[in-house]
Amino acid sequence: MAFARYWLPPLGWMALIGVMASDMGSAEHSARILVPVMTWLLPWATPDQIALLHALVRKLGHLTEYAILAALWFRGLVGERRLTPATSAWVALAVSVAWAVLDEIYQETVPSRTASAWDVMIDAVGATLAVLAARGRGGNRVRPSGVDPAYPAARPRTG
Repeated sequence: MAFARYWLPPLGWMALIGVMASDMGSAEHSARILVPVMTWLLPWATPDQIALLHALVRKLGHLTEYAILAALWFRGLVGERRLTPATSAWVALAVSVAWAVLDEIYQETVPSRTASAWDVMIDAVGATLAVLAARGRGGNRVRPSGVDPAYPAARPRTG
């Protein structure tokens, strides 16, 4: 039960990131969806502006996907492993950045993708923001195993 609750989400998210590192997540493929939507929403925008917006959305995707990854690892480490929030934050950050590096190395092998140190930095910023937010939101209290920190009402009653 603890595996499904705490470890399956970050592992599943890592698998999704891996799938998106393939040709499926290329700029060409995302442009097929995003560019028509952006053109419809912003009919006055020039093709260059749409291209810039498409690039920005893709970079925000990097930031967001690694923020989610770090938050999922933090949740598992604090909730199930009962590590301190500081230790959990560092481990979640390290795992997320390591996955970002591996993701970019893999992308180098995909013909329609390129590896980018900038993307790793964006990913690291997303992961950092997530662990800082998690710690600031109350992740500084260690919870008993099996209690989801996202649901305060699920805490066991005392006394």
